[in-house]
Amino acid sequence: MENQQLSVSVVIPVYNGEKFLDSAIHHVKNQNYYPIEIIVIDDGSTDNTAEVAAKFKDSIRYVYQENSGPAAARNHGIKIAKGDAIAFLDVDDLWSEDTLKIKANYLAEHPSVEIVQGLIQQIKIPETPEKNQASFEIVSKPYQFINLGSGIYRKSVFDKIGLLDETLNYAEDYDWFLRAWENNIYKVVLERVTLFYRKHDNNMTEGKQLVELGFVKIFKKHLDRCRKKGKFTRSPELPALPEYIGVAPANKEVWKFKREITKKPND
Repeated sequence: MENQQLSVSVVIPVYNGEKFLDSAIHHVKNQNYYPIEIIVIDDGSTDNTAEVAAKFKDSIRYVYQENSGPAAARNHGIKIAKGDAIAFLDVDDLWSEDTLKIKANYLAEHPSVEIVQGLIQQIKIPETPEKNQASFEIVSKPYQFINLGSGIYRKSVFDKIGLLDETLNYAEDYDWFLRAWENNIYKVVLERVTLFYRKHDNNMTEGKQLVELGFVKIFKKHLDRCRKKGKFTRSPELPALPEYIGVAPANKEVWKFKREITKKPND
């Protein structure tokens, strides 16, 4: 299989993440997957992010842009990526060991699959960790939900359904996966944890309500697209929307809201 391995572009969006970036880049390099391209999109940082990135100038692509939000940063990475597949890692999250190899090989071996996801576990890093920044406490059971960092994506998928919606301040990944489902994008969820999602007070969505996160707007757009398209013929391999999306432990209200608003519009 070595000669059939997909080339992977890893996009790391960062805004004022100087204290995380060094370990994030090392973390990707330690996946020991090749061929790989590491793209750091600096979304207008005002701290020492650029200086940290400069230490890796021979092994990463570093691009600075004016502050435009995480969706725009990820889109920038997608546009310049050279890989057959794209993976995303938020600068303060972690992947499980060999996650790139496992998911990229799955894509290579299953041509009909366009997205491979794994399960997620929430973690908490001590506020004053020892030298070993990889030490953390697991604070949730494994679960399936929409988080771009939990998956790997054929680059061609973004040609089919478009990039992330840069008009959304939050939940742009949720919107993107709704569009993937509407377009019968076949994905597989591996029953193993591949993403450790770091919970801390600076998470962009921490403490936000559904309206603040834009879920009402996102689901209205979803329903409008479904109605405009007319009868939706779901591929036999495609599960119902709730199963496709999944649900996070901290998002029970999202699950309830989703079930109420998606009463088989064109299913």
